[in-house]
Amino acid sequence: MKKRAEKPSKVDKVDSAIEEEPKPKTADDYQCSGHLQLEFPELCKLMGVKEIPSVKVKRPRILESRMTKWSPGRCLQIELENEEHNNVKEVKISGWTVDELMLQVLSKILPSLSNLLCLRMWRIGLTDGTFTSMKNTVSLCSNLRKVVLEGNPLPEQSYHLLLGEDSMLTELSLRNNRIGEEGARLIGSALSNPHSANKNLRSLNLAYNRIGDAGALHIAQGLRLNRSLLSLSLSYNHIGDNGAARLAEVLGPFALTHEEIVERRKLLIKGDQSNMVQSSLVSLADSHEPALSVPSNSSLDQISKSAKHTTKKRDNPKKEEKPAQSPAAKKEEAKVAKKDNKAPRSQAGKGKDKNLLVSEQEGTSPSQAVEVTVDTVIPLLDPGIVHTGGKVIHPGNTCLTSLNLSGNELSEQSLKVFLSSLESQCEGGLLRLSLSNRFPSDCDTFLKIQEMMSQKHPLSKNSTSQMEDEYGEAKTSSPA
Repeated sequence: MKKRAEKPSKVDKVDSAIEEEPKPKTADDYQCSGHLQLEFPELCKLMGVKEIPSVKVKRPRILESRMTKWSPGRCLQIELENEEHNNVKEVKISGWTVDELMLQVLSKILPSLSNLLCLRMWRIGLTDGTFTSMKNTVSLCSNLRKVVLEGNPLPEQSYHLLLGEDSMLTELSLRNNRIGEEGARLIGSALSNPHSANKNLRSLNLAYNRIGDAGALHIAQGLRLNRSLLSLSLSYNHIGDNGAARLAEVLGPFALTHEEIVERRKLLIKGDQSNMVQSSLVSLADSHEPALSVPSNSSLDQISKSAKHTTKKRDNPKKEEKPAQSPAAKKEEAKVAKKDNKAPRSQAGKGKDKNLLVSEQEGTSPSQAVEVTVDTVIPLLDPGIVHTGGKVIHPGNTCLTSLNLSGNELSEQSLKVFLSSLESQCEGGLLRLSLSNRFPSDCDTFLKIQEMMSQKHPLSKNSTSQMEDEYGEAKTSSPA
């Protein structure tokens, strides 16, 4: 007799199910969960990377005494927000070539890091082709706000691709990239032009490049209509008086170009149209009838019938006799009249609510909605613009708070332009201006600028007020 085959137990079934779980055979099938230390080497194997860089962790700043320093060599250095493995907030690649294959690995794993805020890349041997791949990876990282790309000169100088209108970066450092006039022209156009402007970048570091006077003109052009950039460094860029003077002129009143005037007129026409629509919406909201209601065919018929009825009344001026009312009916009529008298107040309240809804859509009150949007968003419609001498004069860029021009080739000639622009900045404007060049110690213009900036800088104001308070307390506490 044949023996029956033994049935596998439940435990064996579970073990076999675990063993039979399919493992990703290609990088396309691999799903990243944000565990960089584990997933990076696995992805490298699937992609066929021969020499897999190691992953070294820099501990949070809370454990600064025990943290691991950034290490040289072929490795991926990461900093964690806390001790959890999936809280990588900074990734640094330094001193080794990142080829197309490695960029494919990074394009797969970096977007999965939901807490990634900063990406540092120093001398990684980027080419124009690999830079485009890197830029696409940066755009896929939802919370990435700071990119440091230094020591990576590109023949086409296409760094401006990181500054598109859809870019969410707030800090960008492009030091030591041999950026010349063409790269500066592209960056300046990305900062702003009469038709578009970058709205998110707050800090731009272009130090130790080759921008020169010609490149400084393009950067100054980009500052004309940019209202997001707060800090700009152009130190050690071989900039002379011509380039520095153009940068200084943008900070004070300047005349709009023909192209800018044409664009301004287009915006004014659009503003008038939107203002007309806005005023019509407000008037409808103030009325007792529902705003933007379209009557149906039946309601139109009723309106026409009531109009005919009113015309018949006008033709027949005789008063209609009212039926006699009982005392109870008169009381009911009085109550209804009181309710009718209270009704307009509630309707007026509803009208205010509608006004509020309109203002919430525009961000302010209905009467000032267009003006506020214009003032804060569109520099070409700045309320400070004036017409004089046949020119349209703009009040200048007062949003830039820090400008570094140290280590350039400035003389007292450009300092006078800076002094004039700083004196014209009534509200806002520069709080820090670094002009460390080879000026004589008795340069009167340089000393005036230093004195003016020391009064404007908030730290110096706080220290001065603190000293005055301490002096006042000491004076009051001293015996008479």
